[in-house]
Amino acid sequence: MLLICQAGFEPLLTRELTELHGQTMAERGPGWIRASVSPVARVAEGDRAWAAGSTLAFPHLTLSGEVELKGDSVNALAQHIAEWFLTSLHGERIEAAWPSVWAGPQELVGLGRRISAVEKAWGEILKKKLSRVAKLATPELPRGIGASRGLFVWFADFGRVFVAREGWRHGQRRMADDPLAPSRSYLKVEEAYGVLGGEPTRGETVCDLGAAPGGWSYSAAKRGARVIAVDNGPLKGGALDHPLIEHRREDAFRFAPVGDEVFDWLFCDLVEEPHHVLQDLVAPWLERGWCRHVVVNLKFGRVDPVRLLGELQTTGSVFRRHGDAFLIRHLYHDREEFTVVGTI
Repeated sequence: MLLICQAGFEPLLTRELTELHGQTMAERGPGWIRASVSPVARVAEGDRAWAAGSTLAFPHLTLSGEVELKGDSVNALAQHIAEWFLTSLHGERIEAAWPSVWAGPQELVGLGRRISAVEKAWGEILKKKLSRVAKLATPELPRGIGASRGLFVWFADFGRVFVAREGWRHGQRRMADDPLAPSRSYLKVEEAYGVLGGEPTRGETVCDLGAAPGGWSYSAAKRGARVIAVDNGPLKGGALDHPLIEHRREDAFRFAPVGDEVFDWLFCDLVEEPHHVLQDLVAPWLERGWCRHVVVNLKFGRVDPVRLLGELQTTGSVFRRHGDAFLIRHLYHDREEFTVVGTI
């Protein structure tokens, strides 16, 4: 399997695979790891099913059954990829749009131009052989978590690629910014909706703990949700004076709903030690049933990330005590942090 992650986090993905899942790392490069899946991890449906059922946090995309191809020139690579792809189509009929995803490490200067050139040359070959199939190709993957069948081409370098027909989306993706968003953190919660498969809607209620400067509150309010933003700091940008956002200048750790009030959403993005956030803030909200959906960021800059990940995945963790529907991801827009989403 080829696992693609945010560049710079390959060592943590390696540890996640080896320490938490007992897998073997065969090779790695900028933003990717090639893993040898043990027979124990393989199931009847193959590697894809293992990827789908796993609790992996760091990969953004997992490719199964990948094949390594090499070529010294643009045309040579394009020809090899075309021949492999056409052979893989034997007995298969494509009637709908299918993903054709070409990517590689941004850290390799000039690789982007090589990828574009090879993709264009490959496209010309495909048009000559199967014009109808070529017209149905799309560069976009569906949003959210799930399997996709198409063509995935990952450039390890200028003359070496991994190709696969099967990909498992872990839910992460780059999001478009909003000029009214008060901060970059807005992008994280927007991305988290895709992992969860849901987002705040008109008329729902949101409690945003540690809200300032208001990126997450603004994200919910622009969808029509009513937000209580709890933070002693000021709100800015589109969150400031928004008619659907009520700013409470209070300590997020001491704030509690009134009476039998239940919020549809709990948001929490605090720059605090993660165990402190889990035990003193998140746990009471979950145990007392104060919310229905959760989006929580946990900073791991001062703790061992893989150890924290293991703790979050145990049956006795704050989240697992309330069901198996919680997902832990290292998002495209995350830095040294995990985002946890789930529904109670």
